[in-house]
Amino acid sequence: MARIIALTNQKGGVGKTTTAVNLAAALASLKKRVLLVDLDPQGHATMGSGIDKHGLANGGTLDVLLEELPAREALIDCAEAGYQLLPANGDLTAAEVALLDRDARERCLERALAPLAGDFDVVLIDCPPSLNMLTVNALTAAHGVLIPLQCEFYALEGLSMLLDTVEQIRDGINPGLSLDGIVRTMFDNRNSLTRDVSNQLSNYFGDDLLRTTIPRNVRLAEAPSHGQPINRYARLSRGAHAYRVLARELARRLSL
Repeated sequence: MARIIALTNQKGGVGKTTTAVNLAAALASLKKRVLLVDLDPQGHATMGSGIDKHGLANGGTLDVLLEELPAREALIDCAEAGYQLLPANGDLTAAEVALLDRDARERCLERALAPLAGDFDVVLIDCPPSLNMLTVNALTAAHGVLIPLQCEFYALEGLSMLLDTVEQIRDGINPGLSLDGIVRTMFDNRNSLTRDVSNQLSNYFGDDLLRTTIPRNVRLAEAPSHGQPINRYARLSRGAHAYRVLARELARRLSL
């Protein structure tokens, strides 16, 4: 049975998609069967996996959500990265309106992924940077939430709102939803604000704050433009090392 993890943060630019793509590849390098679901209309996880989001011949996440296509038929094998991808593009912006008339519209993704449960060890869902119906679908389908977080003041405010949403989903729709961890991204220990926010997170969240930090790294920023995860683009870089360590920590933590 696959462990389904939603990577979400309503604040953009915190390394959410970077974490989704590179964590998927790092887990695959540990011989895990990994599915990456792109649930963001920007399609950045699709592009970062080396797939042209404008040429999805077999359909994508929107078709799957609307039950016009079985999820298995939309999957793309990203062989070099080692994982399977359910791709997305700008068409997904139509989902918000299209789902309005659906029964149990918050469970569309859950229903779509159910037939794939035995095919993978872990499913990572890259959510849009907003708390909309797509994110609600992801949180309803997921067993756990992984929150990439940049150590800055406004990130703490956004984190409080996100955790409130997770609690509402847990109370009303998905009682089994857990917090799988908070991962600090774009981390620069030389910055005093970064250290202060990191200490606050550690004091407040304790074991929910993952030990691994993802550093600011030029190679990490470059990799998406080459359509490769960091362990393919620059496997000896600090960024690649950090995601390998993160994958091992999560695998131990969640018994993947």
